[in-house]
Amino acid sequence: MLLTGAEIVIECLKEQGVDTVFGYPGGAILNVYDELYKHKDEIRHVLTSHEQGASHAADGYARSTGKVGVCLATSGPGATNLVTGIATAYMDSVPVVAITCNVTVPLLGKDSFQEIDIAGITMPITKHNFIVKDVAELADTIRRAFSIARKGRPGPVLVDIPKDVTALKAEYRRKPVQEILPVKDTIRQEDVDRVLTLIAKAKRPYVFVGGGAAISGASVELKEFVEKIDAPVCDTLMGKGAFDGTDERYTGMLGMHGTKTSNLGVSECDLLIAVGVRFSDRVLGNARKFAKQAKIIQLDVDPAEVNKNIVVTTSVIGDIREILKVINPLLSQQDHSEWMAHIHEYKEKYPLQYPAEGLSGPFVIEEVYRQVREDAIIVTEVGQHQMWAAQYYKYRQPRKFLSSGGLGTMGYGLGAAIGAQTANPHTQVINIAGDGCFRMNLNELATAVRNDLPLVEIVVNNHVLGMVRQWQTLFYEKRYSATVLDDGMDYVKLAEAMGAVGYRAKSREEFVDALKQALAGGKTAVIDCVIDSDDKVWPMVAPGAAISEVFTEEDL
Repeated sequence: MLLTGAEIVIECLKEQGVDTVFGYPGGAILNVYDELYKHKDEIRHVLTSHEQGASHAADGYARSTGKVGVCLATSGPGATNLVTGIATAYMDSVPVVAITCNVTVPLLGKDSFQEIDIAGITMPITKHNFIVKDVAELADTIRRAFSIARKGRPGPVLVDIPKDVTALKAEYRRKPVQEILPVKDTIRQEDVDRVLTLIAKAKRPYVFVGGGAAISGASVELKEFVEKIDAPVCDTLMGKGAFDGTDERYTGMLGMHGTKTSNLGVSECDLLIAVGVRFSDRVLGNARKFAKQAKIIQLDVDPAEVNKNIVVTTSVIGDIREILKVINPLLSQQDHSEWMAHIHEYKEKYPLQYPAEGLSGPFVIEEVYRQVREDAIIVTEVGQHQMWAAQYYKYRQPRKFLSSGGLGTMGYGLGAAIGAQTANPHTQVINIAGDGCFRMNLNELATAVRNDLPLVEIVVNNHVLGMVRQWQTLFYEKRYSATVLDDGMDYVKLAEAMGAVGYRAKSREEFVDALKQALAGGKTAVIDCVIDSDDKVWPMVAPGAAISEVFTEEDL
């Protein structure tokens, strides 16, 4: 049938099973929004307060479901406002399709009103991007965009469509969605054999779990693998929930704010098995001193990650779940009881600790866990509160912890929480923010209220940029340059002004009560949790130091 480009966009979204899009309209994308209006019973559009909020919402939708998140924006500033969200998704391998519209084809390259080369801008931060100048190519381009976003290592794809292309007509025929199979043709038997040999020889193995294990849905296979090789397990920020955080083998996060047990254990192990890990600088510390006693196995879907940040002994390329399905039946049961006992001694000797009295970030996180257990989706912004949420909450399943790990985007959380709550209406979503992060995109509170989302926004309010202040205290002789937020912002009044419910907590008892009310209220709620400006995240590894040099406040 003959359809306009705008009609083709909507039909392709329906074809791909899209039920929700997040966006903000404007002149260049009006034709698409007009068609979207006609199909509002089939595709829900969530109008955000800012295009960056739309990109983060699409990200949160994707992370919490595993499906492709979709965001829309108009040309010029509308498109550029998506960039931070696209980069966030790219760094954390999140499948997002961003659709922007541009000025008409004859006006491209002429510095026209609200013209921008968004394809050029986003080239380094997308898996692929397109500008569609021929309406006859539009449908297949959108199909390719969704396929690329989902295939192999997921990631964002941008499709830019000039306005006249959305008005021109072309023949459209519905096509079945291309099935995306997990990558397994790259799993070579000789690579697997080398892995089996290294495992058989190991006396002190350690399993290090990253986001790739969570994305592939490999939790069952991972647990079997870990039990067969009889090893302790640590993880990255992105790997939370891929391995059960309540399991006795679990030792916590690795790296700059990892546990002493994980950092010391990995430094002592003789075999490190990295499962879907990209070895970021925040994990490695000093790369030259990282796991120097260990041979390293890397399992990853992306061959570009192998030997990029750390030289490994051997690797297997493929989908993590598929790799483990090949390896597990070939493993013989290992016994490393002496090594496991040593690691358990570390866990008993070096537990995570925080003050026994007063309201603090760790107490807030533990109380959230006490009240919701593993039934909630926890979203965070970036900073001290993010680290506390990674340290003190026990994640038992993947896709229950959403956070900007690679890019470290302040302002990510509220938009992502909106996306996650929209995708999971019957699951409690809680966004944990610092006061600095909340200020970045607090306008999205209006979006949550407008859409009747019962998410809870917890503002860990220390009246400073906490993580930066922590570095200034430890490494800059307490020169607190531009990190004090002492302007008297009232977050309860702000919440009420936007139509949400506001609570303030200055004590443990007040927070416990406020959280109970917020969870029971069924409305968008903000809890202002006032904590001390000098609370710090412990343990810590200083920049440039080996992870074995991890220290706490007591060590200082």
